[in-house]
Amino acid sequence: MKEAIVIKGARENNLKNVSLTIPKYKLVVLTGPSGSGKSTLAMDTLQRECQRQYLDSMGMTSDTISKPKVESIVGLSPSISVGQHVTNRNPRSTVGTVTDIYTFVRFIFSRLGERICPSCNGSIPPSFEARGLLIEEDEEMEGQSMGCPHCGAELEKLGMSHFSFNKPEGACEACGGLGSVATINEAAVFNPELSMKEGGVASLNGVHRDIQMRILVAAGKHFGFVFDPDQPLKDYGEIQRDLLYYGVESEAFKRHFPNIKPIQGTKFEGVIPGLWRRYKEKEGEAGAQEKDGGFFHEQQCPECLGARLKKEVRLVRVADASIIDVSDWSLSEVYEWTKGLEAALPAEGLHLLEPILHDMPTRLKRIIDVGLGYLSMNRQTVSLSGGEAQRLRLASLLGSGLTGVLYILDEPTTGLHPRDTVGLIRVLQELRDLGNTVLVIEHDIEMMRAADHIIDMGPGAGLHGGIVVGEGSLEDLMASELSVTGAYLREERLEVPTRIRRKGNGKQITIRQAQYRNIDIQEVSIPLGCLVSVTGVSGSGKSTLIFDILAQGSSNGHEQTGCKEITGLGEVGSIVIFDQSPMGRMQRSNVATYTDVFTHLRQLFAALPEEKKRKLTSKHFSFNTPGGRCETCQGLGVLSVDMNFLPDLEVKCHACKGRRFTDEVLQVKYDGFSISDLLDMSIQESLPILKSEAKMAGIIETLCEVGLGYLKWGQSVKTLSGGEGQRIRLAKELSKPSKNHTLYLLDEPTTGLHPSDIKQLHTLLSKLVDTGNTVVVVEHSLELIRESDWVIDIGPEGGTVGGKLVAEGTPEQVAEVQESYTGMFLKRILAEGFNPL
Repeated sequence: MKEAIVIKGARENNLKNVSLTIPKYKLVVLTGPSGSGKSTLAMDTLQRECQRQYLDSMGMTSDTISKPKVESIVGLSPSISVGQHVTNRNPRSTVGTVTDIYTFVRFIFSRLGERICPSCNGSIPPSFEARGLLIEEDEEMEGQSMGCPHCGAELEKLGMSHFSFNKPEGACEACGGLGSVATINEAAVFNPELSMKEGGVASLNGVHRDIQMRILVAAGKHFGFVFDPDQPLKDYGEIQRDLLYYGVESEAFKRHFPNIKPIQGTKFEGVIPGLWRRYKEKEGEAGAQEKDGGFFHEQQCPECLGARLKKEVRLVRVADASIIDVSDWSLSEVYEWTKGLEAALPAEGLHLLEPILHDMPTRLKRIIDVGLGYLSMNRQTVSLSGGEAQRLRLASLLGSGLTGVLYILDEPTTGLHPRDTVGLIRVLQELRDLGNTVLVIEHDIEMMRAADHIIDMGPGAGLHGGIVVGEGSLEDLMASELSVTGAYLREERLEVPTRIRRKGNGKQITIRQAQYRNIDIQEVSIPLGCLVSVTGVSGSGKSTLIFDILAQGSSNGHEQTGCKEITGLGEVGSIVIFDQSPMGRMQRSNVATYTDVFTHLRQLFAALPEEKKRKLTSKHFSFNTPGGRCETCQGLGVLSVDMNFLPDLEVKCHACKGRRFTDEVLQVKYDGFSISDLLDMSIQESLPILKSEAKMAGIIETLCEVGLGYLKWGQSVKTLSGGEGQRIRLAKELSKPSKNHTLYLLDEPTTGLHPSDIKQLHTLLSKLVDTGNTVVVVEHSLELIRESDWVIDIGPEGGTVGGKLVAEGTPEQVAEVQESYTGMFLKRILAEGFNPL
């Protein structure tokens, strides 16, 4: 049996002919600076070849999964990659449903629940009859009835489906089990003072509006009235208004012309039905209402108050709690409740708990071990961060019982407090001890210390990376001359520098009586003109305090969200927020277009002398508009292949060979490079070529400074991690001169950064502070917290036992607070210079 995976001659992306031996059945950490080639080696080489060989062995060979550029890989196992992308965007999907814990809870309530008779309000105890197993979901329950022992009223028997908000038997009738109802905000959609041409219908614009206006005019002719797009909306008659608002197929319009049928070219859908259709199509996406420009007003369902279930189901109780109570609790509390069930139930009902008494607590314990005990069952999966979604999947993988598998994990410590990293390491070691190989892409020093084997990539990013610079244990890395991680650790062991903390400008923002979600803080102040870190374990309320309370505050003090008042906001000119939200789901948006560099590039090419001869304009150099782009792939360079049960696969366009443009456009060169060559280049590679172009040089230098020089200009923003997206926004902001005192709010900006890159980020954030601004970071990285001027620590735990102010002060002051977990780790890192061995 092969005891290692042997890779020979890997040359994918920036890998420079890498040959490597990865020991099997071990916990292996792959580290190195951002862009050094870690993901290329793990995901694009190892994972892809595993998938290809696996499909091959199943007789499903096809050209769709291309062989990575590698001479050979021997000793492969079937692989499972656990990435940071939240794939389930359905609003009906919750933590309870994806982990199956809600299924167990439904089983408990359907078998052991005490219900209330709607006729006489009498309490009906459970019958404790043995019915089908948990797996069978008791379909035989449908339509069965029982009599109330008090008044004899006939009641429907409640089965597991009655406790599901995804089934008609249990879903609240008013909101269909969604917990919220949406209404169209007509005032935001229609402006009666304007005509359609002037933008009187906010949801219709550009070419789409012109097409719709033609259909409306044609519909008017067909039905025998005039529809004038130049007329203000307020002057429309009832017929024109019904047509525009509700469309030709609506009852409102049909009543005017009961005997005339619409024909092709006159079928106007109606603005309101069109909005509803798009809303329902996007229902699965987070922020659907924002995407529709705020045309929808979403509010809690007035019938079930967000609980999603029918009234009679909400009244059922087990061990003095309803299913709504249990769904609202944190998973840690559900775990305690489950353990106390045996004592709370009569002996004759205990046999019903047997199918779940072992399985349910074990699953809950795994989720708590990966640091997610603060999540509640009813938390929507769409709202989870990348790190949370990844760790939730990791907890369920532990229960799968698979052995001999290669697990590839992408930075699982993202968003984890150092205290919780310990639990995560234990889970990964459990996976390893089951007989699996666990390969983790990671920057966390604690994770490296726990690894059986470390592989360090580097020495730099992009072109300057792609080499294995160190292998073995942490001691081996520190002994290696080339190892970047080793060099960082050697430096950390040297004497501790004396740090000078900024005192700020003497002014501060103060939040009083903050009470929102789990936050309960009487008063907390943020000194202005400083670098401030907000810390605490996962789920303690850091993001709620900064992004839901502070960011929503207004300087005039009216209607503050989640607190009584916020003072001092008048001292700040503007607030800029950099959170971890995905940068976009548009395939066409790439690094060059997002940073506006592409506009300058197109202008640069269009201004070249030979262009003028060829009569090419900047439009021809855009892959988003017809003219100069390849029409086979519409300028994307790739074609999407539907893989049925696997994720869609992108293959290089056969017409333009991935170059996006027509041959005529590609013949135009700037400094010997075509526009396609520049899009295929990394940001760092393009710097010497474009540094003379003032409009672009600044943003290119800043992108390199935030550690993103390895990204390619043509890379889709869909592929960027939350941390990369945040740093791109940061670079864009830094390249614009700040006109007034700005308050910058950042959500874990160190995500995905090697400790050596965190230093660079700290330098950049310091620049912002030194030019008269305030920077507040919600952060877990001890390296950045240690360099802050002021720390606000929230906790002590997550969920309901969090949300309190545990400590505030300089890092040295917080390190002395006994109750603070952050202080405990800060004490170590400040005192020892973080001796890692």
